[in-house]
Amino acid sequence: MTMLTMSILDSKGKIKEGFFSHDKEKQMISASGEDFVQLALQDFQYEDGDDIMITLDQSGVFLVVKLDETLDSTMIYLKEKEWRYKVKRTQNALEAAPQFRFAGNCHYLRARLATSAEVRTYRNIALNPHDQKNESGVYPHAWANVETRDDATFFACNAIDGVFANRSHGNYPYGSWGINQQLDAALTIEFGKEVQVDHVRLTLRADFPHDNYWENVTAVFSDGSSETFVTTKTDGGQSFDFKKRRTTSITLCHLIQSDDPSPFPALTQVEVFGYYEF
Repeated sequence: MTMLTMSILDSKGKIKEGFFSHDKEKQMISASGEDFVQLALQDFQYEDGDDIMITLDQSGVFLVVKLDETLDSTMIYLKEKEWRYKVKRTQNALEAAPQFRFAGNCHYLRARLATSAEVRTYRNIALNPHDQKNESGVYPHAWANVETRDDATFFACNAIDGVFANRSHGNYPYGSWGINQQLDAALTIEFGKEVQVDHVRLTLRADFPHDNYWENVTAVFSDGSSETFVTTKTDGGQSFDFKKRRTTSITLCHLIQSDDPSPFPALTQVEVFGYYEF
């Protein structure tokens, strides 16, 4: 059994108060449970800078979480005993998300322990709609050495959020990883622990003729080995198989741009197929 606690904190780290139903008094917004925890809130509004905090009585745990109605249920790996998810309500954050994310007065959040069968399943282990720009101890996590104008619609985490809309760019649902015309741009996905992988699928942004595209993309693994993929000008996913290997990360780099006149290649999604070592 794993004890889970879920709380909502204000920008100063204090547990906020709210209503769990219309017929009860205001209470501290915190709940605990064995292997499962939930918060069902009415008459509560998030503020920019609030934190959703999940704490556990052990580290190195796989959870399935859903922190907002607009976020898909996600399997994540928590390396430590605490995770803080930052609620962003700035104008730029709102442009990069569905209209009603963390909006309104009624909210339902949940988290549960993942089963060993779920963890061992062969799947896209890079997928994490709950990923954010800054590392928070939760994996998979995407980061890059450049993101266009520090604009949330071009953050690296957009490339693992499961949204494949790629015929435009900018506001949701057309988020992508934008490289600000930097030729040595690189994006890394950290898995938090060792995984086995053997397949990558890339969906390049295809807002042509605004966009350019890459003709070669190299994937470098944590042991220093690499695979180079030949990519083409298409709005569809491009799949690449390779010999199964163990790694804790994958970095997309050495991005060779085509000779099309546009200076704006970008990545909409990267999928990495395999499974976690349990």
